[in-house]
Amino acid sequence: MLRHQEELLQEADFKAVLSSGPGGQHANKTSTKVVLDWSLANSEVFSEEQKERLEFKLKNRLTKENLLQLSSDHTRSQHKNKEILIKRFFKVLEDALAIQKPRKKTKPSKTSKLRRLKNKRIHSEKKANRKNPLP
Repeated sequence: MLRHQEELLQEADFKAVLSSGPGGQHANKTSTKVVLDWSLANSEVFSEEQKERLEFKLKNRLTKENLLQLSSDHTRSQHKNKEILIKRFFKVLEDALAIQKPRKKTKPSKTSKLRRLKNKRIHSEKKANRKNPLP
C-alpha cells in the first residue's frame, strides 16, 4: 500500500467531462466521466530515485510533460467513477514502484531431460512410420 495517499490526491487534478457509453440521454447532459491529471515532475511525495523508477516504468503512459492522465467512464455515477479512478491511480503507482526479485537460474532435472528425449523419440518414430517403405 502506498504511503502519502492523501498527499498524492492533493497533487492530482480531477475533471468531470461528458461521457460516452451507457446512460442514454442522461449521459448527454451530465458530466459523469472523470479524468485525473498528475504531474510526476512536480510531485513532492516521491524521492528522485522513485521518480526515475516511475518515469521508466510508466514511460508509455506519460505525456511529454511527464503528466499521467487516467480516465474512468465505467458507470453512470461521477462519484463511482472517481472512486474507480483513484483505486486505479494508486494501483498504477504501486505496480510501477514495485521492485522485482532477480530470477534464479535453474537447470532442468535429469528426469525432465529423459522425459523430453523419450517423447522426442516417440514422436520421431510416429513420423517415420508414416513414410512409404523403400522398394
